[in-house]
Amino acid sequence: MNRYRSSMLALCSALFSVIWVVQAQAVQLPQFTDLVKQASPAVVNISTVQGKQEHKPIYGPNGQPLPDIFQEFFGRPHPRGENQRRPQSLGSGFIISEDGYILTNNHVVDGAEEVIVRLNDRREIEATVIGADERSDLALLKIDADDLPTVQIGSSADLQPGQWVVAIGSPFGFDYSVTAGIISAIGRSLPSENYVPFIQTDVAINPGNSGGPLFNLDGEVIGINSQIFTRSGGFMGLSFAIPMDVAMTVVDQLKGQGYVSRGWLGVVIQNINKDLAESFGLEQASGALVAQVMPGGPGDESGIRDGDVILTFNKKKINLSSDLPHAVGATPPGKKVPVDIVRAGKPMTLQVTVGELPSDPRMAAKSPPSKGKKANRLGVKVAALSAKQKGELEIESGVVVSKVMGGPAQAVGLRAGDVITDVNSVNVKSPKQFSKLVAELPSNRSISMRLVRRGRPGYITFKLSE
Repeated sequence: MNRYRSSMLALCSALFSVIWVVQAQAVQLPQFTDLVKQASPAVVNISTVQGKQEHKPIYGPNGQPLPDIFQEFFGRPHPRGENQRRPQSLGSGFIISEDGYILTNNHVVDGAEEVIVRLNDRREIEATVIGADERSDLALLKIDADDLPTVQIGSSADLQPGQWVVAIGSPFGFDYSVTAGIISAIGRSLPSENYVPFIQTDVAINPGNSGGPLFNLDGEVIGINSQIFTRSGGFMGLSFAIPMDVAMTVVDQLKGQGYVSRGWLGVVIQNINKDLAESFGLEQASGALVAQVMPGGPGDESGIRDGDVILTFNKKKINLSSDLPHAVGATPPGKKVPVDIVRAGKPMTLQVTVGELPSDPRMAAKSPPSKGKKANRLGVKVAALSAKQKGELEIESGVVVSKVMGGPAQAVGLRAGDVITDVNSVNVKSPKQFSKLVAELPSNRSISMRLVRRGRPGYITFKLSE
């Protein structure tokens, strides 16, 4: 009997311990209800109108188009409906200021003729695209409305893996869906974009969540949900958000100048492994190995050489090679910064003047350096296009901007990597002809220039003084 009582007491004690542990763990789990009530009114659904769809008529045996009633029967919409463009729900966004500025992803609104924002109170308002940045996949919108709720903007500088985070968005059109998880890692580089140090989470993100906010437990936005890693097309446990500190820098530049400037070093880099570290006289496998310096680029002009190992950039330690583009891209073009390197086993510090990241990476990687230090009246240096570059851009002639020195070129937003095909309605064939053409341009009147930027053609205008 005593043995039975002892066994029962031991069993009860064990069960009590298990229940106590489960209750203790339950108490530690966060509650998200207050956060969602506070934050969700500032989250919006974003739809776009891409333009009317054109339908080819269906023809009968006699070669003539079938009557409208048969066209409709065989699957072609009735003509009365062809001009009725319907918005498609594509993503999410959130209101960052009371005067109606909204952040979302660039891919949500890219190519849209109209952008429609639906608020939490069911109002639908057409938005204006203030600016967009393809590299960071961010777009800034603006709506005119009263009584707008706003999110609290947080900082992504001190995020740590393991922190709880919450996403609110419209996956598959299900408005104001809430998902939660933790930060899996920070500072992730993705193959599609090297200039954004993504936040990796395990928060469930699906189509429609794009552009929506990622909150910390204080209800502050610390990221913008942007991408997922998937082999099935659906969520697989790896989602990526743009850090809010990066996003707000983009917002400031889009408001101020309409585009985003990033620092550029003009080098090709690779990771350091154990064997490379030993061969270069390094104590540990860290840093970014310079595999190639682009002729005429900022790194070349500042004294960086092939085989240098970059250990710090502007006093920021470079552990992995992927850390370097993040640090360089966040540095304002034209700023001189210290760069600690190891060259032939000897440490040294260089003073490097950061350039501006070209608008077209293909032009940055392949353009020969321009000769001479003096810029033309426009304030640019240009270089010839190779046959391969012409083929990639599908153009017959033109010159590529290798450096913007100031003057009218800087004022109108010309950037390194832009391809100039026409000036004042004259086709540009070579750098020499371009310089002569610019020298003969009339003063104090509008001049047109045709550009190709990141594969997209367009026109700008400028004026030259005497």
